[in-house]
Amino acid sequence: MKRILLALTVLTLNSTCFAQLTVMMSGGFTNPYKLLLPEFERSTGINVKTLSGASQGNGPLTIKSQLEKGVHVDVVILSREGLTELIESGRISAGTDRDLGIAPLAAAVPEGAAKPDISTVEKLKFALLNTKLISVPGSTSGIFLVNDVFPRMGISDKISVVKSERGSQAVEMLASKKADFAILPTSELMFAPGIEMIGRLPAEVQLLQIFAVAATKESNQMANALKLITFLSSKNASSAIQKGGMDLIPGR
Repeated sequence: MKRILLALTVLTLNSTCFAQLTVMMSGGFTNPYKLLLPEFERSTGINVKTLSGASQGNGPLTIKSQLEKGVHVDVVILSREGLTELIESGRISAGTDRDLGIAPLAAAVPEGAAKPDISTVEKLKFALLNTKLISVPGSTSGIFLVNDVFPRMGISDKISVVKSERGSQAVEMLASKKADFAILPTSELMFAPGIEMIGRLPAEVQLLQIFAVAATKESNQMANALKLITFLSSKNASSAIQKGGMDLIPGR
């Protein structure tokens, strides 16, 4: 009997050890993920450890940098631009990537501050020119703003912009009133304390940032990784994605 109990204990421990996943994700999908993960763990019995990293950028906290340093990850969730870089560098298991949701860019000010009109490009330009310090993330959306939008608007040398390595840091700067204005994906602004979202950027300077999920080539939990990918990209996840401040992928 003791041998049987011991064998059952070993099998249980092995099963528990097997049912583990490590996810590394950027900030844009955080809100939907928090809503969806408990249901996934409860329905599958798979325990998920979640790590954090930026979609793009040059710092050590990017998902790409952490993977290159040998951090073990089974599943990544990040902007499609960042995922494309990982695919090109051979980090992703072919055919496992799925688009999850869209996070348009929006502007925000510290809580209680006056909200400028940003309904047109000219009005947004006026607001930016009359702002002391603008906070943006150093990842995908910040790269787009600094390298594309601000030069097109002709204001790059007329405004003060600080890029934080993570979107959460850009939001914290705004909430603490170290910055007067911030532009980030809607999903990173929607529930952030200490700030007030003004609204989405005009279409001419908008980035409809797609966040996607994929399994890494290094994963030794591929079956479980695919279960999570299927769960997050299913129609059943649509409500949480919208509640989390994102738009749905067309056709979902």
